[in-house]
Amino acid sequence: MYSLENDRLKIEVSSKGAELGSLVSKDTGTEYLWSGDATYWAKKSPVLFPIVGTLKDDTYIYNNNSYKLTRHGFARDMDFTKTGQSDVSLTMTLESTEETLAKFPFPFKLDIIYSLENDRLHVDYHVSGTGGDNMYFSIGAHPAFKIPLEEGLIYEDYYFEFEQNENALRWLISGEGLINPAAVPILTDSKKLPVTRDLFTKDAVVLKHLNSEKVYLKSDKSTHGVEFDFPRFPFLGLWTAKGGNFVCIEPWCGIADSTTTNQDFVNKEGINLLTPGEIFKRRWSVRIF
Repeated sequence: MYSLENDRLKIEVSSKGAELGSLVSKDTGTEYLWSGDATYWAKKSPVLFPIVGTLKDDTYIYNNNSYKLTRHGFARDMDFTKTGQSDVSLTMTLESTEETLAKFPFPFKLDIIYSLENDRLHVDYHVSGTGGDNMYFSIGAHPAFKIPLEEGLIYEDYYFEFEQNENALRWLISGEGLINPAAVPILTDSKKLPVTRDLFTKDAVVLKHLNSEKVYLKSDKSTHGVEFDFPRFPFLGLWTAKGGNFVCIEPWCGIADSTTTNQDFVNKEGINLLTPGEIFKRRWSVRIF
C-alpha cells in the first residue's frame, strides 16, 4: 500500500489494481471511502479497463476473432508498478503481458496518476498503445463513497445534485448486465436525485451524455459531502450493493454492451480509438468537504 498526503488530505493506493483504498480528511479525520466490507462489496475504487461493464456472453469480435473478457476487464485484478512519486503525486503503471494479449490483442501502457491539490484529489488516466497499430478500448472509474459520513444521519438523508438541470433518461440493465434499448425518465428539468435503497434495486443508474460535468453527494442535515468532477466522460453510473452503506459515482468512457449488440468491438458503443503515438487522457477529481 502506498500513501500520499498534503495538509488537507491523505490517501492510500494499493498495488493491486492501482486501487484507491482510503481518502481521509485531515481536518476532521473522516474517511470518505467505503470500507470494502466483503459482506456487501469487497472493492473500494476499481479501475475499469479495457472494457466497462459486461460484454454479451463475455465475448467480443475483433478482426474476425472472438475474445473473452469478463465484466469490467482485467486491470482491477492485476498488479501495477509504482513508476513515479513526488510530494504531491503517485504514478502507478500497468503494461500488457502475454496473459492480457490472449484476451485483449493490443499492446498497451496504462498510467494512473493520483495527485493532491488542497482538498481535492485528481485521478488521471493515460492510455498508450505500444504495438504500432490502432487500439480499441474503454476505461472508467468506480469509486465508492461512504454514507452516512457522520453519526446521527441515515443513508436516505443524502442526494445527488448535478451542476445543471437535467432532462435525463435512465438506461435500464438486463439480468445479464446488458443495456436495454428502452430508457425511462429519471430527471425532468431537475438537478437533484435523492439517494434511496429503491433507486438501485434494478442495478446501476446508467446515464448518457449529461449536460453536467460535476455532481455533488450532499445531505441537508450535514455540511460534509463530496464534489465530483468528470469532464469528457460521456457516461455516468450510480450504484450500490444491496445493504451496503455507500454509493458509487462512476464516470465512464465506455459502456456495457446493449442487448442487441452484434459484438463487433470496433463499432461498440462508447469504444475509444487510439492511434499509434497518441495518448488518451482523462481526469476525474474529488473535493471533499
